[in-house]
Amino acid sequence: MIRFDIRKRDGLARSGTITGDELLNQQMFFPAVFDADVLFPSLASRGCTNVPLSAPPEFAKTYVPTGLGQPVTIHPALENTAVNGDIVMAANWHTAFTNPRKYVTWLKALKNTTPPDTLWYAPAAALPSSVHILCYSGFSIFDYTGVDLKSAQNIFCTPEGEFLAEAQKGGICGCEGCQDSDLLLHNRLALDHEAGLVRYFIGQEKLRELVESRCRMNANHVAIMRHLDADYAWLEPHTAVARSGVMRANSSESMQRVEVRRFAERLLTRYRPPNATVAVLLPCSAKKTYSLSQSHGRFQQAIAGRAHELIVTSPLGLVPRELECVYPAMHYDVPVTGYWDAEECAYISDIVARYFAVHKYDRVIAHLEGGALKVAEMAAERCGITLEYSCRENPVGDAALTKLSQALDRERRVKDDRLHGMLSYQFGCEVDTKGMLSRGHFPELFYAKNNQQVFSIDTGSGLLRPTFDGWNLIPGGYRVTISDFTPEGDVLAPGIEDADPAIREGDEVLVVGAKAFATGKAAMSAAEMKGSKRGVAVRVRKIKKL
Repeated sequence: MIRFDIRKRDGLARSGTITGDELLNQQMFFPAVFDADVLFPSLASRGCTNVPLSAPPEFAKTYVPTGLGQPVTIHPALENTAVNGDIVMAANWHTAFTNPRKYVTWLKALKNTTPPDTLWYAPAAALPSSVHILCYSGFSIFDYTGVDLKSAQNIFCTPEGEFLAEAQKGGICGCEGCQDSDLLLHNRLALDHEAGLVRYFIGQEKLRELVESRCRMNANHVAIMRHLDADYAWLEPHTAVARSGVMRANSSESMQRVEVRRFAERLLTRYRPPNATVAVLLPCSAKKTYSLSQSHGRFQQAIAGRAHELIVTSPLGLVPRELECVYPAMHYDVPVTGYWDAEECAYISDIVARYFAVHKYDRVIAHLEGGALKVAEMAAERCGITLEYSCRENPVGDAALTKLSQALDRERRVKDDRLHGMLSYQFGCEVDTKGMLSRGHFPELFYAKNNQQVFSIDTGSGLLRPTFDGWNLIPGGYRVTISDFTPEGDVLAPGIEDADPAIREGDEVLVVGAKAFATGKAAMSAAEMKGSKRGVAVRVRKIKKL
């Protein structure tokens, strides 16, 4: 019997360990490639595994085999019989590549009806050039059938595509197969290498960056990524609120990433700005957090707290000063050329215009140049506000900074309440921060009330970590209800009775039970917590017994 343990999630992708009698009880890591007859020997005698994905329900119901053990066959036209812990198989998935729209439609239909704690197998589908998009779609198990067929056809397989066998002689690859002119061995090693690379990127929570670079060699792969991005509402719950390391926004598709769109949506629907009558639009900086950069140090000195500071940046659009620590505002990197293309300007100006349509200021001062200034002007025209200009070039120059300071001469200081803005953005609620004091050195800040710590900033994600006293100030939401037991460590999925639907992987949550409270970080989304029978649901930081 095959057993698996999901250790890491990155969007729909999964990595972890797999064991079983078929593997001589050796622990192996997935995503992985196996000989199909070794991992699933029963498939050799299983008929009708080639029913097309486009087959109508009656045809599929008649011919698709069911009740034959692992792997469990799933089909878009059939009722899903998979249960928690199964390995599921989507036969003929390689044919879906030719129709990216259908690929995504079928994928969503199957994902919506399959338990989240299952492992997905795509037989005969994986090539070195396609395993990245398959894993990005949620598949984790592959076989060598596809590359073996390519070998029989004298096709040389690489992550960049498939070529005639003569390409093997061109010094493209130095693997053992190429050294011995063994095409079959090369193709298998190339697939193993790419699966291992994808596995590493999942572990680093950077699979999206790999997919954006790899898919450029295949138009269908680009289309699949774009179709997935287009359904933000479906993809967003599968995506963590923060990833480790830098988010590299190196292509136009980066503007459609869930993390980028989520930041904008929460800015426009959750975030509550301070009580300010004047807003100053500022350019971003290469250094993150912005406040630690030399340029923003000079901006803040000139503004002297007399206005609300808003940073215009690509691809995030608009970052209030209070949110500069929050992922991905503190964690993104973007190519800097000084030129913003039409699509970029349209996307960012839309965010800026929507923000000013919701949040009104008496004055809006543009301290910008280049593409950022163009975006501000587009947004102002759209939402009907009048911009004041403190400069049109060289915002860091002495003359521009002097003019900015003079423009604010008669303005009063705005209350610095970074905590209030972060709480509204993260938890979507209004919290009274009166009497709370910050301690520490930015950005490693702690907040206390009546000498009791209530919040601290997790510098890895930029999110606030509430203490039990802090949770008492948050009116509902982001709670996980457990059954009648006292956690002794992390909370596992079988112990979950309910979870706030807003919870995403990486969110700070309060675990509520009859015998104990616990604070920690969600290791799954709410939907996965309630739909899984295995795995860590909440990584607990502190437990309070009742």
